[in-house]
Amino acid sequence: MTRHLHINVNILNAGVFGGSWRFPGTDGLASYTIEHYTTIAKKAEAAKLDAVFLADSPVVEPLVRHRPGNNLEPTTVLSRIAAQTERIGLIGTLSSSYNDPVELARRVGDLDYISGGRVGWNVVTTAGAAAARNFGRSGEPEHAQRYRRAAEFTRQVIDQWAERSTFPSPQGRPVVVQAGGSSDGRRLASRVGEVIFSADQDIDHARAFRDEIRAGTLEFGRSPEDIVVLPGLSTVLGSTEEEARKRRETLDDVLPDAYARRRLEGQLGFSLEGLPDDEPIPRDLLVEPDDAGGSQTFYRVVKAIIDKENPTLGRLLRKLSGGGGHRIVVGTPEQVADDIELWFREGAADGFNVMPDVLPSGFDDFADHLIPELQRRGLFRREYEDTTLRGHLGLEVPRREGRPYVAAAPAATR
Repeated sequence: MTRHLHINVNILNAGVFGGSWRFPGTDGLASYTIEHYTTIAKKAEAAKLDAVFLADSPVVEPLVRHRPGNNLEPTTVLSRIAAQTERIGLIGTLSSSYNDPVELARRVGDLDYISGGRVGWNVVTTAGAAAARNFGRSGEPEHAQRYRRAAEFTRQVIDQWAERSTFPSPQGRPVVVQAGGSSDGRRLASRVGEVIFSADQDIDHARAFRDEIRAGTLEFGRSPEDIVVLPGLSTVLGSTEEEARKRRETLDDVLPDAYARRRLEGQLGFSLEGLPDDEPIPRDLLVEPDDAGGSQTFYRVVKAIIDKENPTLGRLLRKLSGGGGHRIVVGTPEQVADDIELWFREGAADGFNVMPDVLPSGFDDFADHLIPELQRRGLFRREYEDTTLRGHLGLEVPRREGRPYVAAAPAATR
């Protein structure tokens, strides 16, 4: 069987760039309407994408002062999308830090049943003091504790799915999706993940990450073929290279400086107050990624950029453009397809979790021009061959007997 790319679209409010909601011709408040999500999902299904993906955090972040946030609860939105589509997968982010496993298992399991087996659950640990305060806590749990809870939480959810005697999943059980580049996150990915979202700027590091996650499955009695790795990819497309470059420049120009600074402060874990735009971030403020709080994945990405390029603060803010640290590729559909093909053929990715620069216009360009180019190269499907998300991804249906739904922790080495 020919190996094809797996591609999801991340419907991230107005787009991944911090200034996307201010881009000319864009409705900055569209993400407050259900039609925004259903229209993009229908377009994604017509393009034969594997899934739509919804990010979420169980808190209204203070950064909403500077751009629209993710405003609607994922399973609610995905239920509406499920009713208006037939094949596209439906992946929602639900926190293991601030949910109940029994309730979550029922909510996601029921959605999987009524959608015909199209659902995936993105397991995340929620970082940040704002979320902790939202649940009456004085501070967020430390990093390792969050991941210990996530592992146990996921086991309980999967056990609940295994015990369902009514409304069984048409795909065996919902697909378990996981994102995390920290040491704890990588171990959790090898143990429970089936689709792994990652953040990487460098193809060699991405290939090593994929190899590590796949090799790690063996420790838990799983197969490397149980894993699909999808790095995040932000796209800026134009009919010519110059048009794409100007689009990127416009996005940088409309980026709210306050948003960019506050977002970077959240990633680095310290204030940028008083640091000038024309000087690099002092190295003595940086710690090693495994010692960072918050999201170690994006801290690692940003620190790697600083270590490699030593940019001024202003240049770093424009490079990230408020998008968080996922790789940004700018160019014509053919040029971006070249980049995608290289990462795929070099074993750095099984596909991508695509975050268009602006929604919906950036995704219109992606679906109308980039997907046909990938299809012409034989890299992406022209028609769906299955009806479930698990089928789209080429993942086996888990067995109810003879193999546990989730790998047990390995015995301690003696």
